[in-house]
Amino acid sequence: MSTNDTPPNTPADPTGDRSISRRTSLRLAAAAALLPALGATAAPAAARPRPSRAKKVLVFSRTAGFRHDSIPDGIAAIKALGAGNGFAVDATEDAAAFTARNLARYDTVVFLSTTGDVLDAAQQTAFEGYIRHGGGYVGVHAAADTEYDWPFYGGLVCGYFHSHPAIQQATIKVEDRAHPATAHLGETWTRTDEWYNYRTNPRSTAHVLASLDESSYTGGNMNGDHPIAWVHEYEGGRVFYTGLGHTKESYADPVFRQHLLGGIRYALGDVQVDCRSESGYRHLFDGRNTDGWKQAGPGSFALKDGTLTSEGGMGLFWYAAKEFRSYSLKLDWKTAGDDNSGIFVGFPPSDDPWSAVDNGYEIQIDATDVDEKTTGSVYGFQSADLAARDAALNPPGEWNTYEIRAQGERLRIWLNGTRINDFTNREPARSLAGHIGIQNHGAGDEVAFRNIRIKELR
Repeated sequence: MSTNDTPPNTPADPTGDRSISRRTSLRLAAAAALLPALGATAAPAAARPRPSRAKKVLVFSRTAGFRHDSIPDGIAAIKALGAGNGFAVDATEDAAAFTARNLARYDTVVFLSTTGDVLDAAQQTAFEGYIRHGGGYVGVHAAADTEYDWPFYGGLVCGYFHSHPAIQQATIKVEDRAHPATAHLGETWTRTDEWYNYRTNPRSTAHVLASLDESSYTGGNMNGDHPIAWVHEYEGGRVFYTGLGHTKESYADPVFRQHLLGGIRYALGDVQVDCRSESGYRHLFDGRNTDGWKQAGPGSFALKDGTLTSEGGMGLFWYAAKEFRSYSLKLDWKTAGDDNSGIFVGFPPSDDPWSAVDNGYEIQIDATDVDEKTTGSVYGFQSADLAARDAALNPPGEWNTYEIRAQGERLRIWLNGTRINDFTNREPARSLAGHIGIQNHGAGDEVAFRNIRIKELR
């Protein structure tokens, strides 16, 4: 949104930008660049430049304890996912594959229902070096029932197996609907599997994607907080673990396969996410209703499938129920193409969206605008660190996560876990204290928002 004095309904420049010709040329260039991405709905990662070689995944399924009869189905499913999504897959049960030289050939290693002590000391050292040099790890189901006496692995998997009840149906609560492993799911996911209890709760060290509703089945023993899928960064590597995947039927289920694919894509580095552990937040928008929110100005936001999507404008959907002073605001957002929106902070209550422009600050969403008005900028005041921003930004069609942290008059912005801006308000007439809102920029600009949550800071 513009910060000049042009009224919002001026026909000559409905976007409020200084240069229509510049913006038009930028949109045309962006549209040309985005054509492959917009046509690749089945594989959004294709929007990114291809690596110099095809990425490779090693599936390791050695067992020294219980052996799951679903392992062959899992290997076949991962090979099919690789064939359809541009990565090569090798499978082995030979621990001799764990040498520094051989592991360097792979971008991710999948521990597919491994059990017991499967690597010797030298092989463990090689794998530790692989992770520390940026390798990816995907743990499936009994990967948590593996290597109990190897502290590095315990920190990697982030939760050892404790016990499980009989196979039964349960309800999964989807906590993160931006991560590619869970973005395709609704707020809940009901399925039949073998549900692991874990010796420790990974929530304090990992970012939880999904958890079990212990009231929906019998045998859960984690006191109502029961993570079942999570991610984190560990010693330089990317880690995804899912407790699902005990049954053969899992690997024929397209919903589970998409869950597994999203985890592999994350471990491969094909998508950027905020995988920091998270606690203490409460929802301002939880996907079910918009209590406490008001629309200022033209346009609106459509609520569907837990997502708010902008329609028309130029207006502002703002949280009127409370002002905030010191806080961490997190939200997930996604553009359809070269679209424009933003998050406003620090403005007084008003039914006029231009009050937010004149009194608050906008954290911009528009990857092709000028530096001080592009994604991650404090609009019109300070550009993002563009190199950091570009490395962290997912393309159109993929979800991104902002953290906007206001403390006093200092405003810091993280994109998918990477800090990209650090701004201090020095204008006496403005303040970071105030209301929060999301912008519907105008016709043709389609931006979606999910999971808007806040943690008030001292």
